[in-house]
Amino acid sequence: MDDKNKKDGGGNGMALGMCIGLALGTAIGAATGNQGVWMPVGLALGLALGPSLFPDKEDEDGNAPEDTEDKLEEEKETEEDNEV
Repeated sequence: MDDKNKKDGGGNGMALGMCIGLALGTAIGAATGNQGVWMPVGLALGLALGPSLFPDKEDEDGNAPEDTEDKLEEEKETEEDNEV
């Protein structure tokens, strides 16, 4: 497999936040006897806070993975323009 096709594991902040929020919401709901309210509250808080608590990895230039892909595409276009 080519290096350019490998995923770097970034972008998991929302998934981690969702799992942690749901777990905490379930635990609070079980403790208070009100799981029907606390499960969606925990899920919503996890989805909202997850990306800020677990941001994507950045490269050495400080670019997020999405920025790096855009930068590579721009470099390719620039190289193609210079060849003509």
